[in-house]
Amino acid sequence: MSEENNNAVPAEANNGPAFTVEKIYVKDVSFESPNSPTIFNENVQPDLQLNLNQKVQRLSENAFEVVLGVTLTCKAGDKTAYVAEVEQAGVFGLIGLEPQAIDVLLGTQCPNILFPYVRSMVSDLIQAGGFPPFYLQPINFEGLYAETLRQRQQQADGTSLADSEPAGNA
Repeated sequence: MSEENNNAVPAEANNGPAFTVEKIYVKDVSFESPNSPTIFNENVQPDLQLNLNQKVQRLSENAFEVVLGVTLTCKAGDKTAYVAEVEQAGVFGLIGLEPQAIDVLLGTQCPNILFPYVRSMVSDLIQAGGFPPFYLQPINFEGLYAETLRQRQQQADGTSLADSEPAGNA
């Protein structure tokens, strides 16, 4: 007697909602240290400025590109010590989900998946530039998404990240 189908997943289970990570890649990276090597002799407290952004493009009916961008600028007095810029991207498949669920995933889960890659790349760039290691602190993407929702409601435009137009050829 054969038991070949006892552990098989029923066919109807494969047709339900799905969230997949199709690809993760570096879209853009830059490091500048315009005042090297003299900046290494500066003995002032560094001033760090972090800029975080996220872009979403619909690639097809069920595929989205999410780009998490970080720019970290370090100044020593009135001189720029370094500027590190990273755009980490991913292609995510979202199938069989309601528009609100897609919007939540694009605004929270996708950047949470990309963040460790951004964090590592920024740290590596800064160290390779001759500066002490810098580790980005965790970011509450759920809180940022909630703030985005609040701003959308104030503007009353009702658009969502999932409503983005398909990306064309650049």
